[in-house]
Amino acid sequence: VQLQASGGGVVQTGDSLRLSCAASGRTFSSFRMGWFRQAPGKEREFVAVKRWSGGSTYYSDSVKGRFTISGDNAKNTVFLQMNNLKPEDTAVYYCAAGERTILSMMRSSDAVDYWGKGTQVTVSS
Repeated sequence: VQLQASGGGVVQTGDSLRLSCAASGRTFSSFRMGWFRQAPGKEREFVAVKRWSGGSTYYSDSVKGRFTISGDNAKNTVFLQMNNLKPEDTAVYYCAAGERTILSMMRSSDAVDYWGKGTQVTVSS
């Protein structure tokens, strides 16, 4: 299984970025796909998650209303649209896939089965 994240960069406060995660190596129809992030000196934290097959999306309180997770099943790709970025959004962002419940992934990164390599997002003030 391979999760390839891309799209990070250096932006200013209020700007937008779209992260992409290309998934390959197996069928993901039963998976939950999500994004986590890790800032320097902090633990990896949940950002957003959705079922590969569609349905509701879930977000951490810190990004709700600003970030949107979506997917293109035909291209085996998951996106994270990030709007109105803030300096506190600065972190390495990781694409994640897991077969456990949505709630499990929201509660702990231990629920993730597969990780992609991170992509750095830096928001300057």
